[in-house]
Amino acid sequence: MPDINHMIIANASPEAVLPLVATAEGLAQWWAEDVATTSSPETVELGFFNRTTIYRLTRSRDQKDGEVRWSCSTGAEWEGTTISFHLEAIPAGTRLRFSHSDWAAATDYFTSCNTTWGELMFRLKAAAEGQAPGPLFLRDGMAY
Repeated sequence: MPDINHMIIANASPEAVLPLVATAEGLAQWWAEDVATTSSPETVELGFFNRTTIYRLTRSRDQKDGEVRWSCSTGAEWEGTTISFHLEAIPAGTRLRFSHSDWAAATDYFTSCNTTWGELMFRLKAAAEGQAPGPLFLRDGMAY
């Protein structure tokens, strides 16, 4: 199964980066404007393109050990995939290793998502460093 992997260095502590990857409020700062919590605080729904696409993610790993793992239960090619963020303190701040794993195949959509995740990593880095990049995905489309 193919995986998407990225790594960034943020000039911020792991404690500052953690809520950006572990909470609905954090994800809304750099990923998607339409992030809603469900009846479970560990589950979020991200709506894209006026909610024509909805990804339901459930946090499946304790965030206290420096890793946050989200399991995706909806979305054509996303269903059954896992999104992981591993945070490591380094002298420059935080090394963040990202993975979107367990894809069924390396389709054109997979390749497109790889490109999009690369851009999202730079938005995450900016948010961690105190800038306000805003989410890449707005309710009605993408920010440019």
